[in-house]
Amino acid sequence: MRKLYVVVLSLLSMVLTVPASSAADNGSWSVYPAASAIAARPYFYLSADPGQSVSDKVVVTNKTGEALKFRLYAADAYNTARDGGFAVRSLEEKQRGVGVWAKPSKTRVTVPAHGKVTVPFTLTVPVGAEPGDHPGALVALDERVDKGDGSVALGVRRAVAARIYLRVGGPVVPAIAVEDVRVSHHQPLVPGLGESGATVSYTLHNTGNVTLNPKVELRATGLFGRTLLARELARIPSELLPGQRVRLREPWKGSPQLDWGQVKLTASAKDTRESASAGFFALPWLVAVVLFGAVVVGGGVWVRGRVLRRGGWSRSSPRP
Repeated sequence: MRKLYVVVLSLLSMVLTVPASSAADNGSWSVYPAASAIAARPYFYLSADPGQSVSDKVVVTNKTGEALKFRLYAADAYNTARDGGFAVRSLEEKQRGVGVWAKPSKTRVTVPAHGKVTVPFTLTVPVGAEPGDHPGALVALDERVDKGDGSVALGVRRAVAARIYLRVGGPVVPAIAVEDVRVSHHQPLVPGLGESGATVSYTLHNTGNVTLNPKVELRATGLFGRTLLARELARIPSELLPGQRVRLREPWKGSPQLDWGQVKLTASAKDTRESASAGFFALPWLVAVVLFGAVVVGGGVWVRGRVLRRGGWSRSSPRP
């Protein structure tokens, strides 16, 4: 039987948090900016006006005992849908920013065992480029596919990338928005038996043109304005890139089983702060069923009474 291989491009350095003092590294090879005259650089921090070009150099280091071949290309960056992590477009995806503007002098390089290769590149900002931040990366992709076992195997192409933080000259507008706030409850069947909880979901949207380091505060109030919950959230992206949306969820353990109130989320970053809220109505399942039954029975009695009254008037009316 022929094996079917599914190829997954794994950009390990873009998903994992890389310390500011170290290069992007997966244990076999690393990619990082060439050292400047002052010090080593963990990332590329570049700036240019529309129509200008900047040049720099990227270093690919081979940590293995055999020569490695790489496809070298530039890519745009984005926030992942899963947790808002920093990631870059694959070679097959359409590039619109840094992925188009940055051109390495070589697209394929061979790095000797325990050696390194330095590759110059030029980044040209088009005349009509929008001002603000345009994040991306230079990626060293090993085009070999690591094959697994079995009739249906998972193949992985590994890559490591050095981040590029490009600032295009012009007005900068930091702006953040909180959108589509929702509250879903997880109630026990019988009040007081079992734990209650809720999930607050929302979309964090960078509506400006600069990268933000956001903070989000959650506040829940119940009936008569009682404070039920107030905390700063930790499950948010450390960097929210321009134009990016991330759908996030925050668990709320011990939420009230019976209450009526509001959840408010406030997102802030440098020079920007916005809030959004949503109402909630917590009601245990058993209480809801009892109330529904009471409404149905009461409605039936009311309708029956109306029918009987109409019938009585008809019988008591004189015949013509």
